[in-house]
Amino acid sequence: MDTHPLAKSFARRCATIAVAALAAAGLLTVAGSAGAQPQPTISQVQAKLKKLTLKENWLIQRYDQATQDLASARQRLKLVNREVAKDEAAAKAMQDQIAQIASNVYMNGAMSSVAALLTSENAQTLLSESAFLTHLSTDQYQQLQQVLTTDRQLAGARLTAKRTEQAVQKLQKQLGSQRASLSKLITQQKALLASLTPKQQQQQLGGGGTTPTTGSGGGHYSGPTGTQAEKAVAFAYSALGCPYVFGGTGPCSAGYDCSGLTMSAWASAGVSIPRTSYGQATLPAVSTSALQPGDILEFAGDSHVGIYVGGNMVIDAPQPGMSVEKVSLSSSWYAANLDAAVLP
Repeated sequence: MDTHPLAKSFARRCATIAVAALAAAGLLTVAGSAGAQPQPTISQVQAKLKKLTLKENWLIQRYDQATQDLASARQRLKLVNREVAKDEAAAKAMQDQIAQIASNVYMNGAMSSVAALLTSENAQTLLSESAFLTHLSTDQYQQLQQVLTTDRQLAGARLTAKRTEQAVQKLQKQLGSQRASLSKLITQQKALLASLTPKQQQQQLGGGGTTPTTGSGGGHYSGPTGTQAEKAVAFAYSALGCPYVFGGTGPCSAGYDCSGLTMSAWASAGVSIPRTSYGQATLPAVSTSALQPGDILEFAGDSHVGIYVGGNMVIDAPQPGMSVEKVSLSSSWYAANLDAAVLP
């Protein structure tokens, strides 16, 4: 018996939706009306994963920079608003002085009404009138000049405040967009990682490292803490097991990203360094063949950083879904992607 036309149509539609879903997931490709290509090989998955990881690291560092810019803009806005309030208070305090000057000029007959000065929106115009100026004492003239200066400062401060507010709003919007892009990318990355065996996963960034209980922090360190570099290393050990969170600079409960960890480690030693891995790459270079504990290691085009802790080991915050770990520099990803080393 022939299948009902409606049933045939429904079957074709379901098949089309299924194919589209698989194609969107990157599990097959469709060429014209041809059928699906074979699923990607392990090497193809790993190549795609590497590309995604590089893009993710780059986006995270951009996110970190935007976060820092936003914090700076907010601090700038706070300072500007203080200046606005200060100038507004000064302008208000001068109103009595203006009223007194206007009354004096009126009493001398230089003006037909005290209100002319009190209600004028352009004090500079009044100052330019010679008939008015001839009735001002030196002190009165200087007072009016101060009023004009304060008015200009207030107008400038208000304009700066407005522009800073706009910058804050723009950065907030930018961060929201970047967060959405990162979330999408991280979902893709996790799906690809899940398709690999544990051994294959160890070949990726963050594979094969050791941590204490996830999220606990407080890794064991029994070395010296006499120098700033040693203090930075001790901090890195204390962060072992803390979660990776992009944009994170600690404490452990809030998580770290790679450059957030290295920045916080050196901050604990009293040394301020740039927020992003790209900024940290501008620090003084040291030889990768003579690494010392505390050196910051730059990987994959400066898109990822970790802190060298001696014994050919590095502590880093690898990527979303993982924790701060201690891993061998001989591990495949780290060995293949080490670019340089710097020391604050």
